[in-house]
Amino acid sequence: MNEATQTQVEAAAFRRLLEHFRKRTDVQNVEVMNLAGFCRNCLAKWYRAEAEARGETLSDEQAREVVYGMPYAEWKAKHQTPAAPSAAAPSAGAAPAAAQTPVAGR
Repeated sequence: MNEATQTQVEAAAFRRLLEHFRKRTDVQNVEVMNLAGFCRNCLAKWYRAEAEARGETLSDEQAREVVYGMPYAEWKAKHQTPAAPSAAAPSAGAAPAAAQTPVAGR
């Protein structure tokens, strides 16, 4: 696969991931973090960091809106529920610092 096609495939896969997260509003960020070591907010931070690495200025709120498909405050009001006690405690395999993990460049 050439680099241009790979970039297009990666972008399409990212868009599908965002769409999946937007449809699965029943899944809370803390649950995703505990199971996968990252959440929607991590994706937003990675998105902002990659934009800034390419000279684009983007606020955390703007990046979250890209990921959530709406302003973060609106998403929280519509979809966020109190964390269950079992979900609030991170599991042994979770990586709370996932959003700080550097993304490899090309």
